[in-house]
Amino acid sequence: MADCSDPEIREAYEEVRDDKNATDWLLLQYTSDKSDKLVLKSKGTGGLKEFVDSLEEDQAAFGYVRLNVSNDELSVRTKFIFVTWIGSGVKVMRKAKLSVHVSDVKNILRVYAIDVNARDKSEFNEEEILVQLRKAGGANYDRQAHNY
Repeated sequence: MADCSDPEIREAYEEVRDDKNATDWLLLQYTSDKSDKLVLKSKGTGGLKEFVDSLEEDQAAFGYVRLNVSNDELSVRTKFIFVTWIGSGVKVMRKAKLSVHVSDVKNILRVYAIDVNARDKSEFNEEEILVQLRKAGGANYDRQAHNY
């Protein structure tokens, strides 16, 4: 079971959820290789790019990102993505524990449109993620502008 009791985690989650707050992402990381305790490693206002830049190859982490999705200039919706990050340098035991811990983290970071599981930074293509968010959003009244 993952320990998500750090109050900063819930505070950062509420900041990302708040449209009036500039914070649009957060990153949770384990306190050590052998620990099951997660802490808020960082948060920011620079969107998906800044979030991806904060990921490390030897790190297993969870993230939460707010993105604005639009089908046209009149229809802008806020959507959230839940990220499970397993860098290429993560040890086997940590990878195994991560698959069990994800449900504990989702009990805290609970409202999101899509789940992104990534092992390489190249998997964070913003356009592809926005297409997935549009699909998850349901209604698409501007079919001719988006090919899905």
